[in-house]
Amino acid sequence: MLKMSQVETIKDLQAKGLGPVVIAERLNISRKTVSKYMAEDGFQEKPKAQKVELPSKLDPFKPLIQQWLEEDRKNRYKQRHTAIRIHKRLTPECVGYDASYPPVQRYVKRLREHRYQEGTLELDWRPGEAQVDFGEADFYDASGEKRMYKFLCVSFPYSNAGYVQLFGGETAECVAHGLQDLFHRIGGVPTRLIFDNASGVGRRVSENVRMAEVFLRFKAHYGFQITFCNPYAGHEKGNVENKVGYMRRNLFVPLPTVTDVQAFNRELLSRCETDWQREHYKKGVSIARLFEDDKKTFLYLPRSSFAACRYNIKSIIFRIIMVYYNRQRIYTSNPGGWPPAIYRERMLSQAA
Repeated sequence: MLKMSQVETIKDLQAKGLGPVVIAERLNISRKTVSKYMAEDGFQEKPKAQKVELPSKLDPFKPLIQQWLEEDRKNRYKQRHTAIRIHKRLTPECVGYDASYPPVQRYVKRLREHRYQEGTLELDWRPGEAQVDFGEADFYDASGEKRMYKFLCVSFPYSNAGYVQLFGGETAECVAHGLQDLFHRIGGVPTRLIFDNASGVGRRVSENVRMAEVFLRFKAHYGFQITFCNPYAGHEKGNVENKVGYMRRNLFVPLPTVTDVQAFNRELLSRCETDWQREHYKKGVSIARLFEDDKKTFLYLPRSSFAACRYNIKSIIFRIIMVYYNRQRIYTSNPGGWPPAIYRERMLSQAA
């Protein structure tokens, strides 16, 4: 089917006395198609036949679905309701709801003008390996104000298990602190961690890998191997990319209220492990069962924990200032006339 602009060109050339063969050669269109449109004389748009919608079990709940999607417009795109999340919310929250998932999916699809899905390349991962990434989500604080948090997401591609933890940023200290809490939670250390090349822990430039000093110490402390993805190659850690979105949709929709980050993080650990009871999307057994294979390959925890922080040393410079006029001292910052060493000790004691 031709575009209307092409049809208009055909009719214009026809009005100038050109035949179908010449028009077809000039526009690079088949002669049969040109002849067809030359013979037509009505090009008004025909109304589309509207489908009659039959009554559905979903009808009483459609206003509520519309309300949720309307509220989503105020939230981040990645933190909005999906069709499956709407179905899961309707089941416990609405009395009398017994519709299946497909009608919800079809209705949500009709309400949205555009849907976008990004595919990732599935790779083969061995037990004990983990992928690490950060995501962003909005939360309400104690005063009811909306605030953005970063959340650390760690996934295990072999089993599809995953954890999330909230932080105020995505620095190397945040990564080390979050990973250390997870290592002690699972009772071991993954053999290899895969990071985004834009991660705060370091990056790979060509064949050279540069890591932040604090994370380099953390890596040496726990003994795991590390791999940085190639630039713009999110498919190399597609499991955690998908896990970030999954956790955001299922744990942070609707927007939770966070008054104590540490307490909320402890709650998240339990909620993540509860999610492991579902069946693996491909292997036919539970995620929790597959995670046991992950744990068998973990490295042992070191006897001591790691202090995930940096120490900054502040230097204090002491100077004795003297001002002279006509060779006579009229001002000094050391009016007591103390020797420099004693003056420094007195100033240190006062600063303390």
